[in-house]
Amino acid sequence: MAGTTLPKPADRARILSATTPDPLELSAADATSVPALRLVGSAAVVLALDLGTKTGWALHDRDGTIVSGTEVFRADRWQGGGMRFLRFKHWLTETKAAVGTFDAVVFEEVRAHAGVDAAHVYGGLLGILTAWCEHHGIAYEGVPVGTIKRFITGKGNASKEAVIAAVKARGFAPGDDNEADALALLLWALQNRFRGDAK
Repeated sequence: MAGTTLPKPADRARILSATTPDPLELSAADATSVPALRLVGSAAVVLALDLGTKTGWALHDRDGTIVSGTEVFRADRWQGGGMRFLRFKHWLTETKAAVGTFDAVVFEEVRAHAGVDAAHVYGGLLGILTAWCEHHGIAYEGVPVGTIKRFITGKGNASKEAVIAAVKARGFAPGDDNEADALALLLWALQNRFRGDAK
């Protein structure tokens, strides 16, 4: 299946210099362009997901490297309705195999959807994700959309554009709002769940 393997860290990651501020330490108000995708201080392998037909993902590896992207799980008219969910499960398994394991998986917890189809897709992906995590003994947590937006921008009702801008200000280059949401969620998880000084 094309496009299901993680890019090599050397292809996507840049290293923080000793004088560059840590992206986790920056507030939305004082964030500047940080040329870095390597964080110091956490050895946790964390996968962050913005679930949907076009799923945004971000991964923090044990060495501090962060890689991110999107995966499309679109229904094909020649396949049964469950194939998108099987492809998602296969992608999770391949991604886990590429990094060894996950210490945790975090996902954007959506309570309201624009349409019925989006709600069905989200529910199906969420069901696969949580069952897969249970099967593999991996901790998982849903984080409300407003919490992620408030963390990254300072406003719980921030626009997609504001989230993308805030993520870019922390040194990342998301291709779209799905990838930006996953990166924002990953930074939230690293700050709030995997730092010794987390509150």
